[in-house]
Amino acid sequence: MLNKILLTLTLLLSQASFALFSLSDFPKFPSLSKIGDFDPSALQRTFNQFTNDKPDYAREERMISEIEDAVMDGDVEYLPISGDKEVFSIYMEPDADTPKGGVIILHSRGYHANWNSTIKPLRVGLAEKGWHTISVQMPVLDKDATYYDYVPIFPYAHERIDAAIEFYHQRGIDNIVLASHGCGAHMSMSYFDKYGDAKVDAYVGIGMGATDYKQKVIKRFPLDIMLKPVLDVYGEKDFPGVVRLSESRKALMGVSGNAQNAQKIIKGADHYYKEGDSAQALTDTIDTWLSGLK
Repeated sequence: MLNKILLTLTLLLSQASFALFSLSDFPKFPSLSKIGDFDPSALQRTFNQFTNDKPDYAREERMISEIEDAVMDGDVEYLPISGDKEVFSIYMEPDADTPKGGVIILHSRGYHANWNSTIKPLRVGLAEKGWHTISVQMPVLDKDATYYDYVPIFPYAHERIDAAIEFYHQRGIDNIVLASHGCGAHMSMSYFDKYGDAKVDAYVGIGMGATDYKQKVIKRFPLDIMLKPVLDVYGEKDFPGVVRLSESRKALMGVSGNAQNAQKIIKGADHYYKEGDSAQALTDTIDTWLSGLK
């Protein structure tokens, strides 16, 4: 009886907070200002479509060659994707007799699948808590590339996400969670915008909405149409844009009507979870939320 009362109160509070907003406040394609001679509205016209823009595969290969032999925690896996290509990933099995499920981890812009900040602590930490983890190499561009530069290559991330999902399916691992950080979250949102969230059981977005100076998110995150539970987690000292957009993300999550959706703030953490034990706090927060899902 008490649980029913708490659930009702949660739904009422969610509805009350969303009453301050309507979907018209969050247009699918927001108005974007020019930056010099560049008109970012061009990115909206081809959003989630393949264009002439391609990832920097040569840089990706250089990054992998530098980190592959340094992988100590977990096993290197090459996941098959289209065109007889493979994508570098790092898989780690849990010690638990009864694993909780499988987490797919996507890194942020320009980094790699064994990045010491956020990604490695998360993939190792969640494995220690009973989860299979696989950290997948995302498409990269030149190190000076901005969010707007990355938008056209988002579709190249989709097959990598599907490859990781299939990796778990082939091993009989269910309860599949997609967790992504920074630009990895942008790529995940692009995936859900195009394909929906039917292939995963939950989603964790870390530092969602990070862009660059004077750059806005190209299209509204599809949080309002996602049916599976969503955790939106960010650092207390995260990028201003991430923090500023937190209320709108929360409102959009409220539209979906999933009472298990949550938004968490990691005290003292910045966008990269480098300070103190903030990476451990992030791991604990994600595991606690996931473990509480029904």
